[in-house]
Amino acid sequence: MAEELKLKQETVKSSRDILVRPVITEKSIQDATLNNKYTFEVALTSNKIEIRQAIEDIFKVKVINVTTTTVKGKRRVRFDKRGRHVGYSKDWKKARVTLKEGDKIEIAGFNPFEM
Repeated sequence: MAEELKLKQETVKSSRDILVRPVITEKSIQDATLNNKYTFEVALTSNKIEIRQAIEDIFKVKVINVTTTTVKGKRRVRFDKRGRHVGYSKDWKKARVTLKEGDKIEIAGFNPFEM
């Protein structure tokens, strides 16, 4: 019984563990200003419900919709004096979050999605 309780406690993730960072690109900035959609890199093991709760908990906004995509890592080739080395960058998960009309995400009074 105690072991089952321990396993359940370990699987509980905090909101800060789910959200890794905001994705700042031209497209994400345009979507944030025009369509009220924000893009974040999230933990690979998180689901849409956890992402929604994390956004609402951290930024105190109302989330209408969440879409997720797993981005596959790119192939990387490096050359040095010993030859050619092939590897891959890590896979990561992207979440696009649509907020209620009138809500905005700000970090320390600064909106990273508006430049």
